[in-house]
Amino acid sequence: MKRGNIAMTAIALGAAYLLRNNKSREKIKNQFLALGETSKRR
Repeated sequence: MKRGNIAMTAIALGAAYLLRNNKSREKIKNQFLALGETSKRR
């Protein structure tokens, strides 16, 4: 496997694990919303 492929697999597994937990899911959602707001301001 290529290095980038392994990294993407690790990210996907981490995201799947975090999305199982409702508290983590809400935290991630809020972070993405905040990121979207800051990018709109630029």
